[in-house]
Amino acid sequence: MTPPTVRQALVQCSLVPLEAQVLLAHVLRVDRAWLRAHEEDVLPRAKATTFFSLARRRHDGEPVAYLTGFREFWGFVLAVTPNVLIPRPETETLVEQALHRLPTDRDLRVLDLGTGSGAIALALARERPRAQIVATDVSEAALQVARANARRLGVFNVEFTLADWYEHETLAASAPPFDAIVSNPPYIGAGDPHLAQGDVRYEPMAALTSGADGLAALRTIVAGAPARLASRGFLAVEHGYDQALPVRELLAAAGLVDIDAVRDLAGIQRVALGWHGD
Repeated sequence: MTPPTVRQALVQCSLVPLEAQVLLAHVLRVDRAWLRAHEEDVLPRAKATTFFSLARRRHDGEPVAYLTGFREFWGFVLAVTPNVLIPRPETETLVEQALHRLPTDRDLRVLDLGTGSGAIALALARERPRAQIVATDVSEAALQVARANARRLGVFNVEFTLADWYEHETLAASAPPFDAIVSNPPYIGAGDPHLAQGDVRYEPMAALTSGADGLAALRTIVAGAPARLASRGFLAVEHGYDQALPVRELLAAAGLVDIDAVRDLAGIQRVALGWHGD
């Protein structure tokens, strides 16, 4: 059988057009503009076989990011594996809000809790080269991905540390304080039906769920923040679509002030922020 053309392969795979284009561009090591300009080119047989194999896996539910090994975030490309959460556009809201509050004209210390692929830490590090960023994760496999991303992107002002939230000597309350603490922690309730749907079925459960109500990690992060923030340092966290009020209450209970709530591009309250007033 004659191998298909580019256009025929994109149709025959029966995927959403964007996903089909991303997978085929990945297999051919070209960009999507090249696909549009070469629609009538016949695919090499081996490339066609690889593409349709990936398409079948996508039909079975595997995330495109894991199939290609990459995901774009904040204008750069991150390597991702099933050991890390796939970076999502709503998390760019957290980065944006942190950057609004981080000065550009002085040295800074920033803590990223639960860094995963390194998405938040690396975005902040690239935008604030005078910042020294500590990025933690409880998973050594995740940290390996994050370190590799830092090397590939040429980012050298991030220190990656194996830690369970604040449980590390360099993060003790007696250690030097941070100008900002940021985190996109697990915040889905353990019994949430969304965990059995879509891409999240393939993502690390520890990066998704945190207790019955999804707030266990956020409670730990918020409670420990004031003791580790410098005067007028701030905490910024991402949370679930229905958690804005309880998270703001956690911030207030911890003594943080000037608490703010920020909506993502979909109009959903997604980020909560508070300042250390001392």
